[in-house]
Amino acid sequence: MTDFSKILDKAKELEAKMKESQEKIKNIKVEGVSGSNSVKVILDGEGEMQKIEISNEILKEEKSIIEDLIVAAHNNAKTQLKSKTTEEISKATGGLGIPGFKWPL
Repeated sequence: MTDFSKILDKAKELEAKMKESQEKIKNIKVEGVSGSNSVKVILDGEGEMQKIEISNEILKEEKSIIEDLIVAAHNNAKTQLKSKTTEEISKATGGLGIPGFKWPL
């Protein structure tokens, strides 16, 4: 029974670390940019867009170019968020991945 008790203790410890990581992830803010910083998109840790900034110079461009730059900035931010989220999960799990576990991004 001692081994089972140790397993339960480790599981509780991992659960606490994962909850702490989830809270840290909620507070993450990332900034994605495109078009030489003419478009900036800020996402929170849950992948929700919090802000978008478009430079006055870029507003002179065609609508389709602006739309493409917004998409590119958003994708850049999502890539950064995924990286930061993965890093935080790795800290909590000690570098061990949890098979089948995915964060909502």
